[in-house]
Amino acid sequence: MKPNEIIHQSMRLRIMASLNVLGPGEWIEFTRLRAIVGATDGNLGAHLETLGQAGYVAVEKKFIGKKPQTRVRATSVGRRAFSAHVAYLRALLDEPARADPTDGAQSSRHWSKTDG
Repeated sequence: MKPNEIIHQSMRLRIMASLNVLGPGEWIEFTRLRAIVGATDGNLGAHLETLGQAGYVAVEKKFIGKKPQTRVRATSVGRRAFSAHVAYLRALLDEPARADPTDGAQSSRHWSKTDG
Protein backbone atom coordinates (compact mmCIF):
# COMPACT_ATOMS: atom_id res chain seq x y z
CA MET A 1 0.00 0.00 0.00
CA LYS A 2 1.33 3.44 -0.96
CA PRO A 3 0.45 6.95 0.18
CA ASN A 4 -1.58 9.12 -2.15
CA GLU A 5 0.97 11.80 -3.02
CA ILE A 6 -1.73 14.32 -3.96
CA ILE A 7 -3.74 13.95 -0.75
CA HIS A 8 -0.70 13.39 1.48
CA GLN A 9 0.28 17.09 1.46
CA SER A 10 -0.95 18.49 4.79
CA MET A 11 -3.27 21.23 3.49
CA ARG A 12 -4.82 18.93 0.88
CA LEU A 13 -5.28 16.28 3.57
CA ARG A 14 -7.16 18.83 5.70
CA ILE A 15 -9.28 19.85 2.72
CA MET A 16 -10.20 16.26 1.85
CA ALA A 17 -10.90 15.40 5.50
CA SER A 18 -13.21 18.40 5.76
CA LEU A 19 -15.05 17.55 2.55
CA ASN A 20 -15.30 13.87 3.44
CA VAL A 21 -17.35 14.71 6.55
CA LEU A 22 -20.07 16.09 4.29
CA GLY A 23 -22.61 13.79 2.71
CA PRO A 24 -22.02 12.59 -0.85
CA GLY A 25 -22.91 15.39 -3.24
CA GLU A 26 -23.07 17.95 -0.42
CA TRP A 27 -21.34 21.27 -1.12
CA ILE A 28 -19.51 23.69 1.18
CA GLU A 29 -18.87 27.34 0.49
CA PHE A 30 -15.29 28.30 -0.29
CA THR A 31 -15.22 30.86 2.54
CA ARG A 32 -16.39 28.27 5.09
CA LEU A 33 -13.83 25.71 3.90
CA ARG A 34 -11.11 28.37 4.01
CA ALA A 35 -11.94 29.08 7.66
CA ILE A 36 -12.04 25.38 8.58
CA VAL A 37 -8.66 24.52 7.06
CA GLY A 38 -6.97 27.81 7.98
CA ALA A 39 -5.85 28.76 4.48
CA THR A 40 -5.66 32.00 2.56
CA ASP A 41 -7.81 32.48 -0.54
CA GLY A 42 -4.85 31.94 -2.88
CA ASN A 43 -3.51 28.94 -1.00
CA LEU A 44 -6.88 27.22 -0.86
CA GLY A 45 -7.53 28.02 -4.52
CA ALA A 46 -4.21 26.50 -5.57
CA HIS A 47 -4.80 23.30 -3.59
CA LEU A 48 -8.35 22.99 -4.91
CA GLU A 49 -6.95 23.32 -8.42
CA THR A 50 -4.56 20.42 -7.78
CA LEU A 51 -7.33 18.31 -6.25
CA GLY A 52 -9.66 19.23 -9.09
CA GLN A 53 -7.13 18.22 -11.75
CA ALA A 54 -6.91 14.82 -10.04
CA GLY A 55 -10.70 14.54 -10.16
CA TYR A 56 -10.98 14.56 -6.35
CA VAL A 57 -13.08 17.71 -5.96
CA ALA A 58 -15.67 19.61 -7.94
CA VAL A 59 -15.75 23.40 -7.78
CA GLU A 60 -18.84 25.36 -8.76
CA LYS A 61 -18.76 29.11 -9.30
CA LYS A 62 -22.00 31.02 -9.64
CA PHE A 63 -23.62 34.33 -8.77
CA ILE A 64 -26.36 34.85 -6.26
CA GLY A 65 -27.69 38.19 -7.34
CA LYS A 66 -24.52 40.13 -8.00
CA LYS A 67 -22.48 38.30 -5.38
CA PRO A 68 -20.11 35.54 -6.53
CA GLN A 69 -20.29 32.23 -4.70
CA THR A 70 -17.83 29.37 -4.98
CA ARG A 71 -18.79 25.97 -3.64
CA VAL A 72 -16.72 22.80 -3.30
CA ARG A 73 -17.51 19.12 -2.83
CA ALA A 74 -15.58 15.87 -2.87
CA THR A 75 -16.26 13.66 -5.88
CA SER A 76 -16.81 9.92 -5.58
CA VAL A 77 -13.29 9.42 -6.96
CA GLY A 78 -11.97 11.81 -4.31
CA ARG A 79 -13.83 10.02 -1.52
CA ARG A 80 -12.37 6.67 -2.60
CA ALA A 81 -8.87 8.15 -2.84
CA PHE A 82 -9.23 9.74 0.61
CA SER A 83 -10.48 6.46 2.13
CA ALA A 84 -7.57 4.57 0.60
CA HIS A 85 -5.09 7.14 1.93
CA VAL A 86 -6.63 6.97 5.42
CA ALA A 87 -6.34 3.17 5.27
CA TYR A 88 -2.66 3.57 4.33
CA LEU A 89 -2.08 5.92 7.29
CA ARG A 90 -3.89 3.58 9.69
CA ALA A 91 -1.84 0.61 8.50
CA LEU A 92 1.31 2.67 8.93
CA LEU A 93 0.35 3.65 12.48
CA ASP A 94 -0.74 0.13 13.40
CA GLU A 95 2.39 -1.50 11.97
CA PRO A 96 4.48 -2.98 14.76
CA ALA A 97 7.87 -1.38 15.18
CA ARG A 98 10.52 -3.24 13.25
CA ALA A 99 12.64 -4.90 15.86
CA ASP A 100 16.38 -5.31 15.77
CA PRO A 101 17.06 -9.06 16.07
CA THR A 102 19.32 -8.35 19.04
CA ASP A 103 16.73 -6.28 20.92
CA GLY A 104 15.22 -9.25 22.69
CA ALA A 105 18.52 -10.32 24.18
CA GLN A 106 19.43 -6.79 25.22
CA SER A 107 16.09 -5.95 26.78
CA SER A 108 16.19 -8.94 29.13
CA ARG A 109 19.87 -8.54 29.93
CA HIS A 110 21.00 -6.96 33.19
CA TRP A 111 23.45 -4.18 32.58
CA SER A 112 26.48 -3.78 34.80
CA LYS A 113 28.87 -0.89 35.26
CA THR A 114 31.30 -2.52 32.83
CA ASP A 115 28.76 -2.57 29.95
CA GLY A 116 29.76 0.62 28.08
